[in-house]
Amino acid sequence: MRRSITLSNDIDEVPKLAVFVDEVCEETGIDMHIVMQLNLAIEEAVVNVMNYAYPAGTSGNVCIDIDTNEELLTVVITDSGTPFDPTGKKEVDITLSAEERPIGGLGIHLVRQLMDSVDYERIDGKNVLTLTKKLNQHQSTGDEKDIFNDF
Repeated sequence: MRRSITLSNDIDEVPKLAVFVDEVCEETGIDMHIVMQLNLAIEEAVVNVMNYAYPAGTSGNVCIDIDTNEELLTVVITDSGTPFDPTGKKEVDITLSAEERPIGGLGIHLVRQLMDSVDYERIDGKNVLTLTKKLNQHQSTGDEKDIFNDF
C-alpha cells in the first residue's frame, strides 16, 4: 500500500500528520508499539523540515509518502528547501551530561534509534529523506531496549 500527504511548513499541520500515520498503520495492522515509534520518528523529521528547511517567513511544502507491505514500511519525506543532510551529523555522545553536550543532534539520534535505516539524497533540487522500519522483526517480546534510556 502507498499513501501520501502534503503539508505546508506550518507547525499547526502536525496533527494532520499524526492522523495520517495512524490511518496507514491501522489499515495495514501494524502493532501499536511500532505505531508509537513511527509517529515519534516521522514527526521529529517532519517538524525539523517545517522549522528549518525554508527561510523564516517563506512558505513551502513537505511531502510524506508511506509505502508498506508485510515486511517493511518506508517513509519518504521530501521538501524543496535549503539543502540539509541530517545523516551527515555525527552521532551524539549520550555519555556526556546535558551541560557538556553541544546543542542539537538529539532529534536525528532519536530517529536513528527508532528506525532501521535513515538515508538522505538531494534529487532535482529537493531534500529526500528515506526512513525504513522492518515490521516483522519488531514484534513485542517485552525485551525491547527502551530507547529513552539513551538520553
